[in-house]
Amino acid sequence: MNRLSSSVPVDEYLADSSVLVYLSDAVTQLLEHKEEYTQFGVVRYFAEYFSSVKNSNHVLFREYSYIRATLHNRASFIRVFWRCYRQIGKSGDMLSMLEYRSLLQLLCPDFPVEVVQSAARIVLMDDAIDCLMSFPDFLYAFQLQFYYQEFLDSVLAIYQDLLAGKSPNTVIVPTSTSIELLHSVTAEENEKAGQQQDGVESSTLAECVEALCDRFKHCHPSRSCMKEVFNQTEKVCYFSFLMSLAKHETINETIGALPSKAELLIDQEMDQELDKL
Repeated sequence: MNRLSSSVPVDEYLADSSVLVYLSDAVTQLLEHKEEYTQFGVVRYFAEYFSSVKNSNHVLFREYSYIRATLHNRASFIRVFWRCYRQIGKSGDMLSMLEYRSLLQLLCPDFPVEVVQSAARIVLMDDAIDCLMSFPDFLYAFQLQFYYQEFLDSVLAIYQDLLAGKSPNTVIVPTSTSIELLHSVTAEENEKAGQQQDGVESSTLAECVEALCDRFKHCHPSRSCMKEVFNQTEKVCYFSFLMSLAKHETINETIGALPSKAELLIDQEMDQELDKL
């Protein structure tokens, strides 16, 4: 259904488009920098603000709470990260988790290390997270972790319950309230999940994830893509499941922030700007 259709309720449209998030931020920024912006005119300020949102140029050097506030912001930040550091991939350099964190914090000073650690564990799985990673491997893992963070936290909670031997009937599908608590899961618990070489029955985890999707209010990867991954093996580990999703081209296309892996190191617009320099 077209979200601009008159049949779409106003509240639903506002929630879907995140208009209120941007209006609130635009007003806040205007009040904080009133002297700077008002000399150019308020109308021009709002026009330029929403133009930057449309063109995905609005997340650079912003606080973490803002860049994760909407899916558009998350996709925009992923794209900015790729465009800023694509040369690392072209040079073939391998970086550590701490080095990737430093790069992210150059774009977002308060970017949390926990998100970077989670992305690194997707790439390295049961290896130490201080191992080196290629830029493409880290980038696609980071995209999955950052864009679908709430959903992946919920899947991890379900996976840990299944590892503990709980019956699928007794596994508690996380609610919106408990999802916030999942962000406090320790690095040690994440590592334990990755180190379970045998994993859990794919069909069992698939059943629980399907139930999660039925009631999940946040965005989640395509059910068909997840089903495809589950059908590849009888048992699955949490981080191997995530790595398969990170590499899935359909998921990458759905997010829409990055090109395919074959075209990842190509950015003609940026190359033209670099040539001018």
